[in-house]
Amino acid sequence: MNPQPIKFTAIIKQNGKMNAAYVEFPFSAEDMFGKKGQVKIKASFDDKVEYRGSLVKMKSDCHILGLTQEVRKQLGKTFGDEVSVSLIEDKEERIVEIAKDITLVFNENPEAKILFDKMSYTHKKEYIRWIEEAKKPETRENRKVKMIQMILDGKRGI
Repeated sequence: MNPQPIKFTAIIKQNGKMNAAYVEFPFSAEDMFGKKGQVKIKASFDDKVEYRGSLVKMKSDCHILGLTQEVRKQLGKTFGDEVSVSLIEDKEERIVEIAKDITLVFNENPEAKILFDKMSYTHKKEYIRWIEEAKKPETRENRKVKMIQMILDGKRGI
């Protein structure tokens, strides 16, 4: 049985002076999901941009949902614009796909792999995306080496 998506319209708000945006969740997450803290969700913005993220409480009266720069770019929207949101709770396990060449680097550095495996899905995704976005093979190689060092140095994300 698929639960009905929760739909609402919201204004994209700016987080302080940062280039970070969010919308307020206009319902009680506790009533809707039985959770007071973070709620993993799958969302659709304006029925065209899909997003997996979380509803979170950040010193706010209500839960909020972040809109990445990438999502805003795809929507062609920014702070102060209205956006329609449709979301459901995301109960699927979040797994980061790791390319073979990156797996090989981890096999050579088992300590880094153990630390990487303990990271949140978001931090893992950041590292892998950073490597995948390299345009030149030598940049990709350099980033793999840097990633291992950063993980061993205790850095959780890029």
